[in-house]
Amino acid sequence: MLKALYDYGLRRQLTLPPGFIEKTVKAYISLSEDNDHVSIYLGDDEHLLCPDMGSLAQGRDKCNVLVEKRSIVIPDTPADGAKPAAKSAFFLETLRDASEEEPLLKACVRALETPEITEAIRAELDRMKIKPGDRISFRVNGNSMVESEQIRRWWREYRKRFAKRDASPTELCLITGEPTVPMMTTTSIQGLHAVGGHPKGDALICFDKSAFCSYNQKQAVNAPVSEEAFGVVKSALDDLLKDAPILAGMKFVHWFDREIAQEEDPFCTLDFGFDRPEQAPETVPVNPATKRNMADQVPESVYSGQAAPDLDGTSYYILLLSGVNSRVMIRRFERGSYADLRQNLRQWYANLALTNQSGTGNIKPVKLTARLLRLLKFQKGDTRPLDRLSKELAGLTPAVIQAVLSNGTLPDAVAAKALAYIRSELLSSDDSDKQSAQSPLPNSLACQWLKVWLLRKNRMNHQEVPILEEYNFNLPSTAYHCGGLMAVYAAIQKAAMPDVNTGIVERYYASAIQMPALVIGQLSSRSNHHLEKMENKWLADQYQEKLRQVSVALGTSIPATLNLEQQSYFALGYYQMGAKLSQEKKERSAAGEKAAAEE
Repeated sequence: MLKALYDYGLRRQLTLPPGFIEKTVKAYISLSEDNDHVSIYLGDDEHLLCPDMGSLAQGRDKCNVLVEKRSIVIPDTPADGAKPAAKSAFFLETLRDASEEEPLLKACVRALETPEITEAIRAELDRMKIKPGDRISFRVNGNSMVESEQIRRWWREYRKRFAKRDASPTELCLITGEPTVPMMTTTSIQGLHAVGGHPKGDALICFDKSAFCSYNQKQAVNAPVSEEAFGVVKSALDDLLKDAPILAGMKFVHWFDREIAQEEDPFCTLDFGFDRPEQAPETVPVNPATKRNMADQVPESVYSGQAAPDLDGTSYYILLLSGVNSRVMIRRFERGSYADLRQNLRQWYANLALTNQSGTGNIKPVKLTARLLRLLKFQKGDTRPLDRLSKELAGLTPAVIQAVLSNGTLPDAVAAKALAYIRSELLSSDDSDKQSAQSPLPNSLACQWLKVWLLRKNRMNHQEVPILEEYNFNLPSTAYHCGGLMAVYAAIQKAAMPDVNTGIVERYYASAIQMPALVIGQLSSRSNHHLEKMENKWLADQYQEKLRQVSVALGTSIPATLNLEQQSYFALGYYQMGAKLSQEKKERSAAGEKAAAEE
């Protein structure tokens, strides 16, 4: 993993020189060599290359050079006779040393050593409302000292004095394999604050507990890396985390071992992020900041498989990351072939193919996060479901990602959670739902989970079960056709009693999906009564024919109880038959309108 990140950083030229870091400067103290005039210039949001002590700042008496907090550069007025704080004294001492290389810094040293000038600087900073924690630096004669090449050259040599006197290459770097002086502590990784990370960054390599150490090594020497190599890794991770989407409380980071165009990136098809959580998942736009996932629909190249031939040898890498107690938590790391990835994603979308609730076509592609929401516990009126993803699905999401990318089986928990969501949603229908034109159907995205789970489970068991996009009368599953029967019974009741308060679904679904033999007989008797009440005898005959077709497919045996797999077939059969009946109803309505228009 570290080597792959290292190669990415080198390829993208993201690395910073050792001992430097990019920072923003809130304000500049502007001085002149010729007089003691002081003014303050506000900085902008531009990131500048600044000297950084990093892991060399052992103890409490050192600070960064040239760019530091106001409280260190210009501390509050000390009491009479009090010595300056250790960090402030260190800051001034380094400026004296650097002024031998960059003479303009002598004006800064003079200002900090002269109480009258220091007080004038403090007053100007107060007037400009520069806070103690804001970073400040210096300008002399209009020149920014941060951008001085002389100071940068001085810093490269000066920082070496903080290394151990006996420091010599004693270990092999885990990243490059070259002899190195291991870093004792590594610099923090930025970009995980939104997923539990610390605002100031999180440690990727740390050994602060004795249980993690071996052979009496201290701190990060247990995993030796050179400062230069780790700087490249840090730059690579910081870059990848900037636009990485959040998935169930984790940052989804991915890259390839070569540069490819965005339209050739299969991960764009997964389309993760949301912009506004309160919107319905199917209609939420893509977060514009997530540049890696701008595609709302699957690119044609993923469906067709017609990728550029020279990409077949490309490898992909995936990291699922979060922050815990100021540490980077690696939830999963994956590496695979680009060609296999495209094939597996095509299979994923083929497995998902399922008719929509109206039976007029297949369900449109939606974001992966929208699918994951259908595995949460159903809560009616929930306005912030995304906040629950990281808590309820943190352990399940990595396994789902693995199954999608490797064409593997989904965990059984996916089916159990999808069924629970379907059952809770159906049984929570309010009065407005009951007055709808048709009986409520299971959630379409939850049914897609069931279809994929069943298909891949059957494949693992070497079973070829023809689960199609629409209802299949030839599917050899009694549970499936029991669900189909219940959908017909519900439609018959709705046609005969459109204003019924509590329908078959609300009253019997929970029992039928677990013990169909106990319920199907009762529903059959009720359906005969409903068919007799129907004024449209032609429609009644159509429903009776549908019952006959499903009963023939079902056979003579109705199971007493259903296990998880059979319940999934039941829910899928109920959904597909409901969609088929809805389609036929629309067709009858359209035919009637056409006939009326012709007359």
